[in-house]
Amino acid sequence: MSPPVPRNKEAIMATPERYYVPAASIWPIVGALALFLIAAGAGATVGGLFGGYGPWLLLAGTVLIVVMLTGWFRDVIRESMQGLYSAQMDRSFRQGMSWFIFSEVMFFGAFFGALFYARFIAVPWLGGASNNAMTAAVLWPDFVAQWPLTVTPGGIETTAMPAMGLPLLNTLILLTSSVTLHIAHTAIEKNQRGRLKGFLLATVLLGAVFMFFQGEEYVHAYQEMNLRLDSGVYGNTFYLLTGFHGLHVTLGTVMLLVIWLRVMRGHFSPEHHFGFQASAWYWHFVDVVWLCLFVLVYIL
Repeated sequence: MSPPVPRNKEAIMATPERYYVPAASIWPIVGALALFLIAAGAGATVGGLFGGYGPWLLLAGTVLIVVMLTGWFRDVIRESMQGLYSAQMDRSFRQGMSWFIFSEVMFFGAFFGALFYARFIAVPWLGGASNNAMTAAVLWPDFVAQWPLTVTPGGIETTAMPAMGLPLLNTLILLTSSVTLHIAHTAIEKNQRGRLKGFLLATVLLGAVFMFFQGEEYVHAYQEMNLRLDSGVYGNTFYLLTGFHGLHVTLGTVMLLVIWLRVMRGHFSPEHHFGFQASAWYWHFVDVVWLCLFVLVYIL
């Protein structure tokens, strides 16, 4: 005979809640190793270190992170579809995703802080602001303190990337992708599967188009504008901010693609779809960062 079902609030609150504890996973350490290889490979490629093996390290890190994402997604999807997750686990996922996005806010805040320091403190000081008049007059008498810094004190010349053209187009693409994702989110809550599939796929395609146009922008900057990583502090901040944002768009697109594939297989319901919701949170965060980046890097 089954035990009696609690009828009052106190009895319900006193009923122990099942909590699933996943087995030890190898994927966090694999992800850490992949990120290390990517960072080392990227640095070696730009700096010409490790005897020309930088691109191979970068490729190895990229392949390893794809393996990590595939394995980790597979494990989490399997656990979810087996019904192992409880309400407490769902709350843990929400807290974890919230803290992850907060850490990303701090990550980009550091880069925006570096941009602020270079633009409003370092460059004016090089031009003689504050108590640096004699230093500027002696060391760099012809230096013009302006932003974007198209001519460095050392004489390196570059061209500022205009806001019109591809940057504006990419802004419109990301804003549109937020709208299509919101429509898809509304559709999953109303169990409108056809509408969900179509608008979620549209969001994934818009993310892919954004990445393609950003690649075109980089090719144009390197080949025709002499805007490179070694083009002084303006080139450094430009590629750090837009490049790391591009990596986040890439990850967000992969996440949404996995969610779309799951939707096509009948996963999720109006009541249980946190995997979709977490990806949507991340994508909207990436869009907000781009709006800040577009204003501070391209316009101002």
